[in-house]
Amino acid sequence: MVTDMTEKEAAADNRTLEFLNDVAMRVTVEFGRAKTSIRKMLNYQKGSVLELEKMSGEPLDIRLNGKLIARGEAVIVNDRFGVRVTEIVSPEDFEASLAAGKKK
Repeated sequence: MVTDMTEKEAAADNRTLEFLNDVAMRVTVEFGRAKTSIRKMLNYQKGSVLELEKMSGEPLDIRLNGKLIARGEAVIVNDRFGVRVTEIVSPEDFEASLAAGKKK
């Protein structure tokens, strides 16, 4: 049976998560991936190009502790790179990625 939470219960529920507010997590923006050999990597020099599997214009992956949480697009803000979030991964897909990580 599903019941609606009262305002007091909802406020108490929010307070139980407050301890997580200061937990540091690694956020990574992935432009793409490549598979190469050590031999090729050792031959790279300034100006070498490493081709990525992603196509130009494809969304960038935003990962939290290695797990995909969102996608976005590159932007420049005050001469710095940034990412505009364009899509949030559904809770179901996020849970599936967590489960897949546990199987490894």
